[in-house]
Amino acid sequence: MSNNTHFDYIIIGNGLAGLQLALKMASDAFFDKKHIALIDPSEKNINDKTWSFWETEPSQWNHIIYETWHTASVITTKKTIDLKLNPYSYKSIRSIDFYNYAKQTLSRNKNIQFIVEQVESVSEDDIIKVLTNTNSYTAIHVFDSRIPETFSIDLKDNISIIQHFKGLVIKTEKETFDKNTITMMDYRLKDGEQTTFTYVLPFSETEALVEFTYFTSEVVNEATYDALIKKYIKDYLKIENYTIIETEKGQIPMTNFRFEKFNTKNVTKIGTGGGWVKGSTGYSFKHTEKKIAKIIINIKANKTPSSNLFKSRFKFYDTIFLKVLKDENHKGEWIFQQFYDKNSIVTMFRFLDEESTFLEELKIMWSLFSWSFIKAFFKTL
Repeated sequence: MSNNTHFDYIIIGNGLAGLQLALKMASDAFFDKKHIALIDPSEKNINDKTWSFWETEPSQWNHIIYETWHTASVITTKKTIDLKLNPYSYKSIRSIDFYNYAKQTLSRNKNIQFIVEQVESVSEDDIIKVLTNTNSYTAIHVFDSRIPETFSIDLKDNISIIQHFKGLVIKTEKETFDKNTITMMDYRLKDGEQTTFTYVLPFSETEALVEFTYFTSEVVNEATYDALIKKYIKDYLKIENYTIIETEKGQIPMTNFRFEKFNTKNVTKIGTGGGWVKGSTGYSFKHTEKKIAKIIINIKANKTPSSNLFKSRFKFYDTIFLKVLKDENHKGEWIFQQFYDKNSIVTMFRFLDEESTFLEELKIMWSLFSWSFIKAFFKTL
């Protein structure tokens, strides 16, 4: 139980967004005298996911990077596309390493407090009230990572699909993997006429994450993932004997739902609950970092924290992509083949990072030019 019940800032959820925000505050002297609480029902002591991202320069996360790669491949039923990622590197961080680093760093700050409780409601009156399963707290501002209750994949006014997946970290008896190259997408193994692919991150010659992923409107049962992963390991990786070290699974909404409409002057939605996951890809790590940097700038400038967090034209692009996948889900393989085959690494990654110029964006659009995208473009307009 907490001895304090009032805070300057309450952060709900100790996931990627909540902990990155707390770390950014802890590193800035502006927040040294601010009382900050992080509320989450979990101790965050399990390795439950792997975050991957690309970047050109070393970053603040270098000391917890689990592995780095400089080449990648995209495999379709028609061709293999080999990608030299220079000047980028593709990096992965295990969630347990991130959680441990964040907790250890934040625990050194006397003005930051961890509260292990379940938040049940947030109400706004003269002051913000946060009710948990055991206590009540107040704050000047709340950062809330919970997905709004009104959000649903099936909402008719929005375009949504689900990125859902299961992955196994396996260890083989003999050297099997090329530890220098990731398989970003392998479309050869399918589940019907849907957009599905396998993702392989080799951590060494004998250890890798093998993950089967769907971009679809419906989820599947766990046995389906298991059967497909097992088949991929046997038929495509040609591995007969292996040990399962870890398992991870998840569901990520890929949507144009306007999460930002739930932001107020005193409550900011963050992370997945704030729409920070990129609608067209599901990537979130670097997007989270950028949005938190903007929030800190806004706070220090005495602006509403959620001001100007999104670029409207990239939301438009994501909506077109989602419309095509929603209406013609089987087109996913063709879309990604065109994307990776017809564009340079710099153009693609700048576009996905929402740092591209309009000319670069036109090149991307031209590479995907098809009747499906023309229809989606005008429907989105």
